[in-house]
Amino acid sequence: MKRQNLRTAALILCIFSYLLVGAAVFDALESEAESGRKRLLEQKRGELRRKYRFSADDYRELERLVLQAEPHRAGRQWKFAGSFYFAITVITTIGYGHAAPGTDAGKVFCMFYAILGIPLTLVMFQSLGERMNTVVRLLLKKIKKCLGMRTTHVSMENMVLVGFLSCMGTLCIGAAAFSYFEGWTFFHAYYYCFITLTTIGFGDFVALQKNEALQKKPPYVAFSFMYILVGLTVIGAFLNLVVLRFLTMNSEDERRDAEERASLRRARNNIHLKPKEDSRSSNAIFLPVEDRTSQMNLIPLIQEDTERQRRQSAHSAAAVPSFCTCLCYRPQVCGSPVPSHPETLSCHTNPVYYNSISYKIDEVSLSTRGQTGSSPGSTLSSNSPRCRQHPRLRRKSI
Repeated sequence: MKRQNLRTAALILCIFSYLLVGAAVFDALESEAESGRKRLLEQKRGELRRKYRFSADDYRELERLVLQAEPHRAGRQWKFAGSFYFAITVITTIGYGHAAPGTDAGKVFCMFYAILGIPLTLVMFQSLGERMNTVVRLLLKKIKKCLGMRTTHVSMENMVLVGFLSCMGTLCIGAAAFSYFEGWTFFHAYYYCFITLTTIGFGDFVALQKNEALQKKPPYVAFSFMYILVGLTVIGAFLNLVVLRFLTMNSEDERRDAEERASLRRARNNIHLKPKEDSRSSNAIFLPVEDRTSQMNLIPLIQEDTERQRRQSAHSAAAVPSFCTCLCYRPQVCGSPVPSHPETLSCHTNPVYYNSISYKIDEVSLSTRGQTGSSPGSTLSSNSPRCRQHPRLRRKSI
């Protein structure tokens, strides 16, 4: 998440810096030229007023008439061909400004038409761009395979290069065509194509606005419409590559962050679960067997003996505790044979600690030597008669 936030902040900073640089450059390039054009316009206006003796009001009225007549120089703009042209400029957000609805009903319909048409158009161009990129990728794979190249993998750099060349070719073809039909220079025609296909649409250069071309030149009208739609698809495919790369970087960062959060969550769960497991394991009381290693858990035996005591009669319930902590392995105490190790023949007279619970085995008669000791498991039942018959054997909790 931190990486994505840094990238977003860096993009915002870059955009504002880019805007500042652009403003400074345009100021340096256009400010003086604008002042010169304004001085020239005022000079010509004064000459016309002196020549034709126009008053200020008459001259303003003449200017208004000229501005209103400008859209009609190309003929009827709201016949079907002109309306189709206008609809293209609306849903593609080109918006030349060469024509605009004059009635309130037309303005209302234009707003609703744009609300639905613009998203549909964007989705269509994005889908077409993706399909075009897929076809180009397959063609590049086949070309590499036909050329016998070692690898046929099409990298992002290959796709970006092909997309850039396709955009340049589309702009050059349009520039050549419009310079021929409109009488523009190649540079101005190229500028018009770029402004159109990037949907900037200043409106300073607009095709199909001379000599009633919308009504008198159907082939040129069809070519203009198809060029705008196909050119927008090509430009959209190229822009998709750049945007897709940025989105891929974001998705990779999100996936990496999600994996880190999941690993941290698993680590916390393990930390929380470990004390519970330790507490469960600490409840187990083990007695040493012959080699003095803890192998037998007394807690389950305690629970089993308690259940047995509940099922016994009243006099059995009041008898010896649920288990006999007989560690001396005396044959007459619990009926156990003497262990083979001689060091185990002595009783514990000191507290014995097993899993933080201590027991002290008091004195036991030593006259029971000579028999073999049984395993501790055989001495743990409260039902053993030998355990019940030794009142001197008792358990004390230290």
